[in-house]
Amino acid sequence: MKKEAEGRMDMDGALKYRSELKYYMNRHQHAVLSSRLKPLLTRDVHASSTGEYHIRSLYFDDASNTALHEKLGGISSRAKYRIRIYNFQDDVIHFEKKIKQRDYIAKLKEPLTREMFDRLLAGDMEVLNVPSKPLLLEIYYQMKQQLLAPKVIVDYVREPFVCHHGNVRITFDKELRTGLHRTDMFSQDLAAIRALDEDLMILEVKYDEYLPEYIRAVLQTEGLQRQSASKYVICRKYLKSNTWEDY
Repeated sequence: MKKEAEGRMDMDGALKYRSELKYYMNRHQHAVLSSRLKPLLTRDVHASSTGEYHIRSLYFDDASNTALHEKLGGISSRAKYRIRIYNFQDDVIHFEKKIKQRDYIAKLKEPLTREMFDRLLAGDMEVLNVPSKPLLLEIYYQMKQQLLAPKVIVDYVREPFVCHHGNVRITFDKELRTGLHRTDMFSQDLAAIRALDEDLMILEVKYDEYLPEYIRAVLQTEGLQRQSASKYVICRKYLKSNTWEDY
């Protein structure tokens, strides 16, 4: 299944950053933009016959909720950790670190097996104590020293488009839901609750050195304004507003 390249190592081993722009939009704006973008872009090869796939992420934070508060406080340099799966399947499981530097992002990730995930969920953090895997080892020490722990499941449906010019990736993320206080991503009885108005979705635009002008022009036609649109924060705020959680 899907292996998204939102940031990667270059040939010298340095972390390569990409630009990231986010917008809230309604269904009407989506209908207009998607119809204008389809002739210009290519459907992601991993999308289903409907042009979409499902993403489920389990986000982690430390005892002080540092990732949450840094985002709410507008800290320009920050990071967050998550485990991600696609289409409810366990054939591709990644533990990821998403790094943000102002408008630029990079992502590091390591694969997990289902057995590793199950052991981790059961409280066995030693499964991450792998010296040959720097990211897993970093997360292991974050868990031991900063009490990094699972906080919330984030669910949504993604409609992805790509363009080779500028290595552009445009996604419409719909039906944002939260798993409330559940942490078992593979549970058959997990009923995710809608965390964002059903008329709203999140548009994300990612690219390398440049965004082609013909794509930029289309994005400007609906008068969209860039906004902060963190799915993690939206779902944590939903928990605070609708359950007993306090941060």
